[in-house]
Amino acid sequence: MRLRERTWEIIETAKRGDMASRAFDIFILSLIFLNVVAVVLDSVSSIETSFGGVLKGFEVFSVIVFTVEYCLRLWSCVTDPRYSNPVAGRLRFALTPLAIIDFLAVAPFYVALMLPSFGVDLRFMRVVRLMRLFRIAKVGRYSSALSTMGRVVSRKKEELLVSLTLLVLLLVFSSSLMYYIENPAQPQTFSSIPATMWWAVITLTTVGYGDIYPVTPLGKLLTTVVAILGIALFALPAGIIASGFIEEIQGRAKPTQCPHCGKEIP
Repeated sequence: MRLRERTWEIIETAKRGDMASRAFDIFILSLIFLNVVAVVLDSVSSIETSFGGVLKGFEVFSVIVFTVEYCLRLWSCVTDPRYSNPVAGRLRFALTPLAIIDFLAVAPFYVALMLPSFGVDLRFMRVVRLMRLFRIAKVGRYSSALSTMGRVVSRKKEELLVSLTLLVLLLVFSSSLMYYIENPAQPQTFSSIPATMWWAVITLTTVGYGDIYPVTPLGKLLTTVVAILGIALFALPAGIIASGFIEEIQGRAKPTQCPHCGKEIP
């Protein structure tokens, strides 16, 4: 039991003064970043030709480490009161976002091993191999900055959902209106409302690729209005997240105990 508890202490986020836990975190973080570098280098044909064997060996080593880490988390998570039940607790832990990310970090390797026997084509194999980039999401377990970002988004999810709803409504409305304005003049370009949504997206984001644009005066006027509204609507979620960060930082700075009486401050 003590071994299981100590394992859980080590593989969870390092506690202050726990050198074993800190060393484990640094090792896993280094391995994650090296995996991302390996995936990038593997896409360069000359490097893949010259060092393909080394990259493959590193891939196998990384998968073994990540698999052992995942199994140790499943084995030791029952020491946490939230997952104390041997079966239901482990299942609950396995369905947590971070545990799912840990699973996705190793699953593509085993899937790629099995796919050739089923005659799967090379294009799908490349998609599976690309999923190795999920390993970078493991950084969230060890990064306080990413953890803070997650808390801010979770706290502001209702406000963000409202702004997203407004953005979708504007996207659909402007696309529909532009389709009826420009379709008679450009039936090939603005062929349907879904096709016109591409114009709405690049206009709302003020990217303006220039591959689809209005030619009628009314269409140009609508584009101007939509571009201005797009700037305002995209600034809205940025402001919501910024306010969430300010609240998070102020919450950390707020003293938890009264300096006079020593009681907890609500």
